Amino acid sequence: MKLWKGFIIAGFLGIVSGSCATENKNEKETGKNKLDASLINNPRSAETPEEVATSNLATMDFTDTFHDFGKMYEGEAASYDFQFTNNGKSPLLISNAAGTCGCTVPEYPHTPIQPGQSAIISVKFNSANKTGMQNKTVNIFTNSKKGTHTLNIKAEVMEKHQ
Repeated sequence: MKLWKGFIIAGFLGIVSGSCATENKNEKETGKNKLDASLINNPRSAETPEEVATSNLATMDFTDTFHDFGKMYEGEAASYDFQFTNNGKSPLLISNAAGTCGCTVPEYPHTPIQPGQSAIISVKFNSANKTGMQNKTVNIFTNSKKGTHTLNIKAEVMEKHQ
């Protein structure tokens, strides 16, 4: 009985260490589009008042954060460009942007947006295998005062007639 427990534990540890190696390999491969951590400077600390700590951070001020594609037929694709400006005092870094499902794909700048500069995040929506009212969100992770920003899209997808 003790011998079986030993085999089970050894097998489990082998699986865990193997999966960690796979994760590290994937991290190295996908790390090509990652920003250098030295670019991030967050002055917040327990000793600094919040107003002083955040006054020098970047901002991400959007023209709008919601778009309605209106009516579309199942299988159609559409995109919308959300424009934003960094009105802060530091470069804005977007570390990631992710849709709530695979049908909503954001494209975002991978380089710092300097103070005063504007840029866009293009959100593509694919209505394949979707019908009815669709409400999707895109979460954007940044070094701005707010940190995480949310974009929303909506579409009424009508069934394709055959």
